[in-house]
Amino acid sequence: MPIRHAFVTLAVLGIVAVPALAQGGDTTCPRDVVVAQSMQRQAIDQLEQADIGDVAKSCRVWRRHVDTMRRVAAVYGRCLSGTERNTGLAQVQGSEKEFAEAIRTRCKGN
Repeated sequence: MPIRHAFVTLAVLGIVAVPALAQGGDTTCPRDVVVAQSMQRQAIDQLEQADIGDVAKSCRVWRRHVDTMRRVAAVYGRCLSGTERNTGLAQVQGSEKEFAEAIRTRCKGN
């Protein structure tokens, strides 16, 4: 199933990158990136624990996941640079798009 593959890929591809400060030198970025990485890990854990047989519960978890990935992407876009930024954004934006599509196709009325 592509959705299960997505969160496994996120877990494997490196949520453990050491953050680099953004070009602006934002002093809150190191903390924000650690919090965002924690949020990303929690979102993956919630996906793994979701009962895919219960559509309503799955839809709630997927919506929460999409919201989390958008917030994480905002932090990565602001705080990371270079390859870390590109890789991090690709991961969370790809996951957000995949689950947003799953919501559109499977969660009508839920």
